[in-house]
Amino acid sequence: MIVHEAIEIRRSYRAIEPIEVSDDLIEDLAYHASLAPSCYNNQPWRFVFVRSREKLERIYNALSPGNSWAKNSSLIIAVYSKREYDCIICDREYYLFDTGISVGFMILRATELGLVAHVIAGYNPEVVKEELNLPEDINLIALIIVGRHSERLIKDLPPPQREREEKRPPRKSLNEIAKIMRIEKNGGMFIHAG
Repeated sequence: MIVHEAIEIRRSYRAIEPIEVSDDLIEDLAYHASLAPSCYNNQPWRFVFVRSREKLERIYNALSPGNSWAKNSSLIIAVYSKREYDCIICDREYYLFDTGISVGFMILRATELGLVAHVIAGYNPEVVKEELNLPEDINLIALIIVGRHSERLIKDLPPPQREREEKRPPRKSLNEIAKIMRIEKNGGMFIHAG
């Protein structure tokens, strides 16, 4: 699979079923996340891979009701960082941006492996931090729910989630997300953000 294909087929599916979570899989996902660029190569991202059934059950209790579908997963990845781990230039704190790039790499690798890596924000961060014994001063940015897409489980989702599962939610037009100014120079075409 090429990167373009992984980007095209990536979806945040909710109808997922458990997978076998090997050490090799965890190392593979972590390795590909580690290759992401970051400000001065600071690599501010940190991950906790949770696969023990006992620990998963306790984290499931910290999820918001809208994320009850995640209880079918057999791997949850906690993503955290803190501003001091990365560049702070004037009022720009890069740690969230750089960690997001790393998560994007991990998601594309999971997609390439035939998995779903669905990032969620609906959870109680204090409960998750306590369960994972994370320091109070870190920013628990997101949880990534990992599993395999299951057509069979779509019927178990509530109607609004079922609709988003069956058809990719609409994307904003390029005109809404990018301003493009075309400048001709010496017979060539240069494209600049305007």
